[in-house]
Amino acid sequence: MTIQATGEANEAVTDRARELPTTCIVGAGCSGFTMAKRLQDAGLPYDCFEMSDDIGGNWYFGNPNGVSSCYESLHIDTSKWRLAFEDFPVPADWPDFPHHSQILQYFHDYVDHFGIREHITFDTAVTDCERLDDHRWRVTLSTGEQRHYDHLVVANGHHWDARVPEYPGTFDGHQVHSHRYRNPFEPYDFRGKRVLIVGAGNSAMDISSELSQRPIAERCVVSMRHGVWVLPKYIDGKPADKASLPTWMPPKLGRALARRKIVKTIGRMEDYGLPKPDHRPLDAHPSVSGEFLTRVGCGDISARGALERLDGDGVVFADGSREPFDAIVWATGYDVTFPFLRQPELTPRDNTFPLFKRVVKPGFENLFFLGLAQPLPTLVNFAEQQSKLVAAAIEGGYRFPSEAEMSATIVADEEEHLGHFYDSPRHRMQVDFATYVADLHREIEAGAERAAAGELVS
Repeated sequence: MTIQATGEANEAVTDRARELPTTCIVGAGCSGFTMAKRLQDAGLPYDCFEMSDDIGGNWYFGNPNGVSSCYESLHIDTSKWRLAFEDFPVPADWPDFPHHSQILQYFHDYVDHFGIREHITFDTAVTDCERLDDHRWRVTLSTGEQRHYDHLVVANGHHWDARVPEYPGTFDGHQVHSHRYRNPFEPYDFRGKRVLIVGAGNSAMDISSELSQRPIAERCVVSMRHGVWVLPKYIDGKPADKASLPTWMPPKLGRALARRKIVKTIGRMEDYGLPKPDHRPLDAHPSVSGEFLTRVGCGDISARGALERLDGDGVVFADGSREPFDAIVWATGYDVTFPFLRQPELTPRDNTFPLFKRVVKPGFENLFFLGLAQPLPTLVNFAEQQSKLVAAAIEGGYRFPSEAEMSATIVADEEEHLGHFYDSPRHRMQVDFATYVADLHREIEAGAERAAAGELVS
């Protein structure tokens, strides 16, 4: 009797497992493995595929898959106070702004602590995802194997497909995108060279600050199409991102107060020798650096305007002046691409890819995009918040609104988050972290009510 009862119980468990929806997660960076943990906590089956030999994605320095943008001196611009996962605090002895090696170790500790590693298939890329007539997904792997899933989670990151603008002419010297930059000495020796960095984002700030040191570059010039506001890592002796405004405060008022504080703290950019910004602070994704303004003020970095053309052993700027250079570092951002999604409607155009709550495209409610945003101040635990909606949707405790309502919400949300930014590819997925998360939690509650109402009706 006991043997029979046990057998029946095992069959019941097996039947239940067959009934549970299956999920494929593409990528094991911080977005992929935090989604895996959420599904694991909910008892939902999943497969996670990682093309590299280990976790970490962009924060895996020297990642053999070639998609990491880590350079040797990189420190995260988000303070440790803002990047921790909810249920796994960062080490107490960390500095305020950790080195990339510390971030990667934190990721490894997280994955091992929660037993996620054994559920990740390494050295296996997802090469194609085809949506079938029944809306399930046929996933093709680099091994040639094909598998079928009820849900697909895209967590492959968006800082890997380097974008290099096209200019007339040719350049005879060394060229590298910041994605491939590693240090001042290898694979190219920048010592004694005349170096041009094109761009004004965080990578441009970091790399120019490093190369401009007198024992390294002979001359270091940064080409900026727009003047930018360079924000410090510390304000009033504390990490700047530690002083967050309450979520109940209207965003417009919050930005006005923050702008006043920024201008009072750092003054005018042109007083440092930089071009005058054509926008107010926080009307662009801020460039953050604790060193760049000092280097400019010391004369180690010179700022120039936009490029007009490449010219053999130098470049010509938009003002008509010409300057010779030995090397160019293109710190010009990334294109958002999903090489395993072939459907035209799932192909971003110029980094424009509107999504409901930055997660779902209407009509594809079993396809979830994680970490596909440019949040202030952090991306590390952004997908952790998104995974709450995704897991609830897969489990059935959350129901999406109608496609028409989702589309209207997308328009309203983009106006809320993007309306005050000038148009640029780097701003087309911008969100404020605190505002976004508060709104996401409200939507999860609303979706739970829709799901419960649907069950009552049925």
